[in-house]
Amino acid sequence: MSTALAVAAVAATMLSGCGDSSGGATSAKASCTNEIVEADAPQVTVWAWYPAFEQVVDLYNETHSDVQVCWTNAGQGNDEYTKFSTAIEAGKGAPDVIMLESEVITSFAIREALVDLTEFGADEVEGDYTEGAWRDVSSGSAVYAIPVDGGPMGMLYRKDIFEKYDVAVPTTWAEFADAARQLKKAGFPGTIADFPTNGRAFVQALFAQKGASPYEYDLQTPQDVTIGLADDGSKEVLEYWDELAQEGVVATDEAFTPDYNTKLVDGTYAAYLAAAWGPGYLNGLSGADAKAEWRAAPLPQWDASDPVQVNWGGSAFAVTSQASDQELSAQVATEIFGTMDAWKIGIEEGALFPLWRPVLESDYYRDLEYPFFGGQKINADVFLDAAAGYEGFTFSPFQNFSYDKLTEQLTAVNQGETDPATALDDLQDQVVSYAQEQGFTVTEK
Repeated sequence: MSTALAVAAVAATMLSGCGDSSGGATSAKASCTNEIVEADAPQVTVWAWYPAFEQVVDLYNETHSDVQVCWTNAGQGNDEYTKFSTAIEAGKGAPDVIMLESEVITSFAIREALVDLTEFGADEVEGDYTEGAWRDVSSGSAVYAIPVDGGPMGMLYRKDIFEKYDVAVPTTWAEFADAARQLKKAGFPGTIADFPTNGRAFVQALFAQKGASPYEYDLQTPQDVTIGLADDGSKEVLEYWDELAQEGVVATDEAFTPDYNTKLVDGTYAAYLAAAWGPGYLNGLSGADAKAEWRAAPLPQWDASDPVQVNWGGSAFAVTSQASDQELSAQVATEIFGTMDAWKIGIEEGALFPLWRPVLESDYYRDLEYPFFGGQKINADVFLDAAAGYEGFTFSPFQNFSYDKLTEQLTAVNQGETDPATALDDLQDQVVSYAQEQGFTVTEK
């Protein structure tokens, strides 16, 4: 297999491991979930799973006579990616515009499935987005998507629990460890927080806060990749959490399971290390303790005098290479979340964190009060600074494989089968070997 073919093949394999294989993507242009207002206008098909997105689509169609959005929810995350991969292989059936998480953009761009939007004026809107958000959708001089929402990180905590046990809310990781032990010593029956085995991007963000930069990659030279997954910072972070887990003062429950969700709302966890979409996720869970008093605080830092902001999640709109009108599709990708009215829906109905500066930097968003958090202005207090300080992240063209192996190594650590340093050394070896087998030229760091 040639290098070029191997590079594309690894992306195809990693992005088609979940979901069905029924070829459902081939019907992408056949129907719309939403109502078309201007029947004679050209249509741009869109796949997306944003909450409350139908309202955003309706708003766009009602205010545009030159183009209409035909929207379909093709599944969330890997379910959508599987269908997109099927369409790529078939050479048909993809939408014109597709919602992608930032971490998989490179994996699809390497397959020539996405359009470089610089040809359609992407550079003209770069200033409308934060530096980190723009870096997440770019590779070299190419821009493969328009940012929509992000996940700058903070800490959501139970004010009532910390006050009941007379424990100060931590601002550093040293204080966090002390608080975890103090809560346990004072008789708190739960743990301060959870460090999930299946944390994937969450864990990678915590590594990045300690200086980890595991990949160097540019789609201009798609066969070359630099890999460094076993750096000292990452090892120190994993050792920190493993020590707390062994002491029993943090949990190692898998995230986003029914049991995990229950523990988030019933007071088992005193804090939830969360992205900016976490407040909406938390607020949407059933069974919440009526006496719970939630507040938001900045993510603890390793060095309070030199804070490092990190991101967990986030997504963007990309134009696919199968788009029937790439210029019109780029217009939709850029404009659909390009108004204050659209973003008020996204924020107030969908709990999204905007990456579009006009709303991100508005008085409206800064001063927004959240009843779930006792009326706290959590954006002003926590997430705006976190977003402004985030510098972006370089993902690999085999990110899902890397994350899967990270999950395996975290599980082995939690089960006492290996130690943190060895786990990350083994992770480095696994990912390097895999990349080489797939035809990449690897430089290790």
